[in-house]
Amino acid sequence: MTRSADLWDKSLWYATADEPDPGSDAPADAKVLVVGGGFTGLSTALHLAERGVPVTLIEAEKIGYGASGRNGGQVIPGLKLDPAEMRARWGAEAGGRLAAFAGGVADTVFDLIDRYAIACGASRNGWIQGAHSSIALKAVHGRAREWEAEGAPVEIYDAQAMADATGAVGYTGGWRDMRAGQLNPLAYARGLARAARGQGVTVVTGKRVKAITRDGAGWALDLGGETVRGETVVLASNAYDATLMPKLARSILPVQSTIIATAPLTGNVAKSILPQGACASEVRKLAFYYRMTPDGRFAIGGRGATGPEHSQGLQDALEGGMRRMFPQLGDVRIEKAWSGHLALTMDHLPHLHEPEPGLWAVAAYNGRGVAMATGMGAAMAARVAEGTPLPLPETRIRPIAWHALRGPVMDVGVRYYWMKDKLGFAS
Repeated sequence: MTRSADLWDKSLWYATADEPDPGSDAPADAKVLVVGGGFTGLSTALHLAERGVPVTLIEAEKIGYGASGRNGGQVIPGLKLDPAEMRARWGAEAGGRLAAFAGGVADTVFDLIDRYAIACGASRNGWIQGAHSSIALKAVHGRAREWEAEGAPVEIYDAQAMADATGAVGYTGGWRDMRAGQLNPLAYARGLARAARGQGVTVVTGKRVKAITRDGAGWALDLGGETVRGETVVLASNAYDATLMPKLARSILPVQSTIIATAPLTGNVAKSILPQGACASEVRKLAFYYRMTPDGRFAIGGRGATGPEHSQGLQDALEGGMRRMFPQLGDVRIEKAWSGHLALTMDHLPHLHEPEPGLWAVAAYNGRGVAMATGMGAAMAARVAEGTPLPLPETRIRPIAWHALRGPVMDVGVRYYWMKDKLGFAS
C-alpha cells in the first residue's frame, strides 16, 4: 500500500507551485528557535523577525512538507465555534476579542501575500458553505447571520441560489463569506519561508530535532550531532511529530485528508462549477471541500481515514461524491491524488501550551489551518516578543485517555458521523 508521506511530490500543488523551494541555511543559535516549517512556524518566525528578533526555524523535511503543503488551499476565517459560542464560553470581552481575531485571520494571509509578493495563485472570491438538509440549513444560516452581525460581508443562499453559485445538486441552501479565498498552499508556505529569510530568519531544512532540553535559562535543540541554543522554543510540528513531546502528541488526533483533482475542464462544464470563483465546503461532520484551480481543474477533498497508509476507500468515496454532486463532469479523468495528515482536538479548537517557561507548543486547527495557523503564528510572535495575551488562553496538555486505541475508536466515530450526516444533522 502507498503511504501518505510518499505522495508528497505527487500533489497538484507540488506540480504547479511558482515559488521555488527555499533550500537550507546552516543551523545557528538565535533568541527564538522555531520547530516546524509549516504555516504556524513560518508565520511565527516571520512576525518575530519583523520585530527584529533573531530566529532560527528548523524543519525535518522540506518547507510545507506536512499539512501546510497538502491541504485544499482554502483560506477560511473563523473557528469551528461561532461568535455567540465564543462569548458564551469566554465572556463578552474575551469572547469578542477572539471573534475579532478569528474573523481577521484571512486578512492576515492576504496581507502577507501582498506585502511580500508571494506567487501562490491567490484569489479572494469568498467561501461557500453548503447545507444538506433543513436541519443543517438552519445552522448554516444562523452562522451567516452571526458573522454578518460582526461586520462580515456575507450572502445567504436558498437552494436555487446555492445551485447557481456552486453548480452542484442536492443542497438545501448555504451562505458565502466574502472574507475568504484560496491559494496554492505549498507555494504560500515557500513564499513565507522566502519572506522570513529576507527578514533575517535562519531557515534550516532536512534536519530533525531529536530532543529539546533545558540549557541554563534557555533551551538546546539536539539535531543529531549538532546543537542550537535559544532563549525560547516554539514547537509547531502539529500532526507530524510524536516524539519530541509525547504528551502533546497524545492530546491530538491525526486524521488523513485526501484530495483528488481532475484533468483540466473546458467550455460550459468549466463555467458551470463555482462560476464566481469561490471555494466551497459542506456543513457535514465528514464534509467534502472543493474548488476550481487556476489551471481549470476541479479539486475535491475530504477526511476521515486513520493510519499512515493512503486510503483508496476515501479516494473512491471522493470520486463518487464528485460525480454525484456534479453530474456535468461525466467521465472526466482523475489526474492527481494525494493525502496527508491534519490534527483534530476533542473540543475542535487549536491548543496553545507553555508546559515550561519559554517552551511553547501550538497544535491542531481542525481543518481551518491555512488562515488560522497564519494568524496564530502572528499572535504567538506578539506573545513571545512583547507579552501580548494570546487570542485563546494557553491550557495544560491533556492527553486523550483512549489515544492508544485511536485507530479503532476513530473508525467507529467515522461510521457514526456518516450516519448522522445521512440523517441530515449539522456539525
